[in-house]
Amino acid sequence: MTGAPTAAGPVASTRIGAVAYLNTKPLIYDLSERLEETCSLELELPSRLADRMHRGQLDIALLPIVEYLRHRDSYRRISNVGIACRGPVWSVRILFRVPPEKARTLGTDEGSRTSVALSQVLLASRYGNLLDEIPFPLGTEPTDCPADAVLIIGDRAMNPERFANDFICDWDLGLEWFRETGLPFIFAMWIARNDSFGSQETIDALESSRDQGLLHVEQLVERHSAQYGLSPEACREYLTHYLRFQVGETELAGLEEFASRCEKLGLVPRHTHPTKVDKE
Repeated sequence: MTGAPTAAGPVASTRIGAVAYLNTKPLIYDLSERLEETCSLELELPSRLADRMHRGQLDIALLPIVEYLRHRDSYRRISNVGIACRGPVWSVRILFRVPPEKARTLGTDEGSRTSVALSQVLLASRYGNLLDEIPFPLGTEPTDCPADAVLIIGDRAMNPERFANDFICDWDLGLEWFRETGLPFIFAMWIARNDSFGSQETIDALESSRDQGLLHVEQLVERHSAQYGLSPEACREYLTHYLRFQVGETELAGLEEFASRCEKLGLVPRHTHPTKVDKE
């Protein structure tokens, strides 16, 4: 009697991670359907994506851009897809209990790393010093953090009026960066580890999903506005006016400026060519 067929070994899977925020919805619009059978998509907070990528648990991730700058010898950019702004971003803010020039401590949202670095860059540029960081965990309110300045990101940053009784002013970090540099700011891009293989088909899927997402903004607004506590009008404006999802030469110039400023403050390692790595 012949034996049972030998089972094939497991197929290696490309593990892809994306951010679980409203600003990624156009990028992952139909990405799961476009990915090859050997790819999987998982959603996480930006900081947790970074940790998993560093541990080798993800091959490709929509990574906070500061993590790319911290690991340029190990990571590479693989597409022109990103999350950027040229002016106000709306969903990344610092709330101040004291005048900004008097702030000495910065409450840091557990979900973010790029925004923490951007906060320190802007504050150091204007007032000459880095602030002591006080992390505050997810699930707590900015009002629970005792810091002089509190960084908030995501949907709660889109309604800063909720905190008007506890803070005297706020900064939209996209706007403050643009006022200072005249350049766009990139918050995240699709990044791969150098020891991981991202096929051209996978890269094409990342870019095609972005393109289709931007063609179907109305569907995204209908699907997600209530979920994030926004009116359809506000959700549409956020996705079409505040955010940019195509990384071009001006966005990369902004990245190079951010990298240079981070290097000078010791927030990322020094690197000769901060934006040279690309998919080709």
